[in-house]
Amino acid sequence: MRYVALLRGINVGGNNLIKMPALKACLEAAGFGDVVTYIASGNVFFTTSSERSALTAQIEKILTATFHYPSSVVLRTRKQMSDIVERAPNGFGKNPAKYRYDVIFLKEPLTANAAIKNVPTKPGVDEAHAGSGVLYFSRLISKATQSKLGKIVGTPVYQSMTIRNWNTTTKILALM
Repeated sequence: MRYVALLRGINVGGNNLIKMPALKACLEAAGFGDVVTYIASGNVFFTTSSERSALTAQIEKILTATFHYPSSVVLRTRKQMSDIVERAPNGFGKNPAKYRYDVIFLKEPLTANAAIKNVPTKPGVDEAHAGSGVLYFSRLISKATQSKLGKIVGTPVYQSMTIRNWNTTTKILALM
């Protein structure tokens, strides 16, 4: 089975610095196949025959031991990524000159219905929509400084999320 592991909180603001060749080598040494990284924000593609139920914990343990940080990983299959892109709200990602589009990937067991209650929005600036294992978040570029997206960083639920912009999300699907 082919997966993408979305690593949370690496190479951001000078924290948890991990070079992509080292990340690739780490997962190859752990027995994962066809390991490929995409941009330094921590997107890793791989194949494995391991049971999915234990895979997230296995990868987090390996990354924490190797890179000495409290790793958190969100895993998605190609089918899940395809569904995320295909089921985006109408018009989502279609007007990048006017809006910034992000996909907030949720780590199980957090659900979109629970997460959306903790994601503040500013009327006329932000919109958030629940999807399957994700939230779709858009904000007006002209009023980006008024966006409430940054307010989720200090919330407990933020520990169970990782964010990718729409371009990265669609590129991940294309690379899978």
